[in-house]
Amino acid sequence: MLDFHTLIQFSSTYCIGICTFLIPANLVATSSTIIFALLGYPAIHIWQTAGIASFFALLMILHVFAWLAIGVVMAPTYILLGLGSICLLANLIVIVPYRRFVNA
Repeated sequence: MLDFHTLIQFSSTYCIGICTFLIPANLVATSSTIIFALLGYPAIHIWQTAGIASFFALLMILHVFAWLAIGVVMAPTYILLGLGSICLLANLIVIVPYRRFVNA
């Protein structure tokens, strides 16, 4: 059974470690997605890097929501929420041209 209290407790206890990993992971993975798209890599590589980068961005957003759930309202909360949102949006914008449309 998924216990949200335990997840929030884990998130607040190991906040420095989680952010130490997620911030560079977000930036590197999103940058890789953008660079792969600009250099013309195959669509499968772009989709893979965008998927990994979006996963990191969603983890960052969920981590920040855990902060907000326990009442941590400071500048880093909103800065990291903005970072995660911008990375997620950038990945979605990069993969839009690589969508496959199905003809009905």
